[in-house]
Amino acid sequence: MASGLSRRRVAAPSSSTHPDDDDRAPSSPGPSLSASRHNSTSNVHDAPRSAGGTAFERGSKIAYDPRDLDGANEDEAKIGGKVPRLTIMEEVLLLGIKDRQGYLSFWNDNISYALRGCILIELALRRRVAVVKDSARRRLPISERLVEVIDTKSTGETILDEALKMMKAQEGERGEGERMSIANWIDLLSGETWNMFKYGFQLKQVRERLAKGLVDKGILRTEKRNFLLFDMATHPLSDTRAKTALVSRMHTLLTFTTASIPPRALGEEGEQCRVVRGVTTLVAGYAGSVLDGACGGLGFEEREAAFARCDDILAEFSVWPFGSQPGSTTGFGSGGVGPGGEAQRRPARQGSSAGGVVARDSVMGLVEGAMKESRGEEDLCFELVAGVLEVLGKLDSLL
Repeated sequence: MASGLSRRRVAAPSSSTHPDDDDRAPSSPGPSLSASRHNSTSNVHDAPRSAGGTAFERGSKIAYDPRDLDGANEDEAKIGGKVPRLTIMEEVLLLGIKDRQGYLSFWNDNISYALRGCILIELALRRRVAVVKDSARRRLPISERLVEVIDTKSTGETILDEALKMMKAQEGERGEGERMSIANWIDLLSGETWNMFKYGFQLKQVRERLAKGLVDKGILRTEKRNFLLFDMATHPLSDTRAKTALVSRMHTLLTFTTASIPPRALGEEGEQCRVVRGVTTLVAGYAGSVLDGACGGLGFEEREAAFARCDDILAEFSVWPFGSQPGSTTGFGSGGVGPGGEAQRRPARQGSSAGGVVARDSVMGLVEGAMKESRGEEDLCFELVAGVLEVLGKLDSLL
């Protein structure tokens, strides 16, 4: 990755985030009498009653309906147990927004480009877009491979649907139009193009629209702030749980030292592509210069090691298949390494993160987890994700 990224320093920790805080799921009722007393006091008012009863004793056993526990979880979501599910773009934006001021740093030129890349990643993980299946594509750098729409079904997210509609319109109804590469699409969505006929593809006010989406989800609130000659809408943090949980996940991804991924480093159970989502949020936040809060509780050397790990993760996930970087030890084949593409990138550094070989094992654990979520080496959607990360790895040289 560009040296500008690897030498970044981290700002002082945010006062409203605590990386050690974890969301803990409620424990299920046990078979003992003491457990029944505990559950009767904590869940009797929260859990809905079922036909079989929720907490009555039969000797030393407790009869309960599993649906009662689901009801308890729903009540927790209302009173402060869980946070709304966010897109990758919303998570990256939330990492960068100042808690009290409610806006991003005015000196951050990378965040807009990173957010457009996250839009493509989100569409790919939802199986809406993919790399065009062509045997000759392996001769091209991964970021130059063409993109096609494979499903036009609505995602329910306005920005994603707008981008999907533009990409489909460019292809034409029968797919006979001009297809563009991953790097070209990020340029067009960002407005970074000299072609005046392509200006219509630019997604406008992405940051403001994402912030309003977070307001609708109860995480941010809207205020007006005076900046000398004009008033500007700002979006301070309203619900600290969401950002605390997000920062905790990023902190864990940066510091865990085992080959197995800790559950607290990933999103909710049942969420699709948990490992890839966590990794892409981390890398996009790194490329967009918004990872400061996640490293706030670390010392100087630990922060340097954490950002070195970001370099290692980016190197392994900006190739396809993931982990096929020259010098990698994952064993995920070299079929995805093209002579004009990934093989030209620098070899991944062995043990450059904290803990040497142990930290290297943790990066390889992420690679293995991501490959399990894919559909094999011919997963064209995940190949597109790798292409976007390859572009984000060159972000400093693009802007």
